[in-house]
Amino acid sequence: MAKIKALLFNLDGTLIDSEFFNFECWNEILAGYKVTLTYKDWLATYAGVPLPRNAQSLLAKYEIDTSLDEVITRRENLTLERLKTKDVNLMPDVLDFIEFFYAQGLTLAIVTSSPRKDVEAIFERNGLAKYFSLIITRSEVSKSKPDPESYNLCVEKLGLDKAECLAFEDTLNGVKSALAAGITCFAVQANVRAHQKLRAANQLFLNLAYAQKYIIENELIAIQ
Repeated sequence: MAKIKALLFNLDGTLIDSEFFNFECWNEILAGYKVTLTYKDWLATYAGVPLPRNAQSLLAKYEIDTSLDEVITRRENLTLERLKTKDVNLMPDVLDFIEFFYAQGLTLAIVTSSPRKDVEAIFERNGLAKYFSLIITRSEVSKSKPDPESYNLCVEKLGLDKAECLAFEDTLNGVKSALAAGITCFAVQANVRAHQKLRAANQLFLNLAYAQKYIIENELIAIQ
């Protein structure tokens, strides 16, 4: 088996704890239409789904009489406004995990369904950008996850074989995207209730610390 040379990370829910942030942004938008989501409903139905698809689903479910483009634009503008003034916390073990593999000489990349301007705003505040050689966002592709386009583009730009890459995701859409691209995918999800539907992943972990231990013990990378 080829040694892993690149780690490809989803952003929302994998590296940053953004689900509650996204939930709050949607409720701020929906309040104008007298609609309120519960966090349980958000996690079960909308987490990990690209913004345009969520917008379409919400308009249909609650029979909101406004255009899809208008809602998407309002949501994107609100998100960017909030990201410029509010920190989004890292998921547990993220900094230790990234610093360890960066020091081992692995290439690190982001593959996210968020737009580039949001990713840039997040990284400007948390300082993580220096670790990543490549960032693929929704802005660079025509099809979002679970389509494999973003992962295929990432590997192509890195110039590596897919067998040399390992993806990290926290939702089924993300796992499907990586696997459809032919890339080994580890799911990292602290919510054990989500584990059943994430079993499609090659491995499933509660946190990145367990994933790091697995990678080292199974000699998936060449330790320096």
